[in-house]
Amino acid sequence: MNNVVAQLQRQFHDYLVSLYQQGFLDNQFSELRKLQDDGTPDFVAEVVSLFFEDCSKLINTMSRSLERPENVDFKQVDSGVHQLKGSSSSVGARRVKNVCISFKECCDVQNREGCIRCLQQVDYEYKMLKTKLQDLFNLEQQILQAGGTIPQVDIN
Repeated sequence: MNNVVAQLQRQFHDYLVSLYQQGFLDNQFSELRKLQDDGTPDFVAEVVSLFFEDCSKLINTMSRSLERPENVDFKQVDSGVHQLKGSSSSVGARRVKNVCISFKECCDVQNREGCIRCLQQVDYEYKMLKTKLQDLFNLEQQILQAGGTIPQVDIN
């Protein structure tokens, strides 16, 4: 194995471990990675891409629902939070999921200002995760293009 591949694999390993240590990801992401194989080499990237598309749509819908202070449909917002929490759980997006827990509490007591703060935090966390996972997937592509294989990373 050449030095470039070894260096990229080490970089991939360290970067992925840091995403877990910083709380961006949880074990569900590891489970998702286990489903990827030679027959579906882009499985995780595709699932995550769909997650980000859903995030964007849900955030926009919830934002519109919270725009008018006199007429907030908290049931609609809560429904969006519920969907976002479920999809973030399924891909291992730990920080997004955790903000959704606080977001739901604000919906339950119809706290519009709290909901707006949580919406801003969800938007921030989802965008941060999207950037970090795009960097991770770019590293995967560099490893493959250099003739290497994606290392298995054991997160405990």
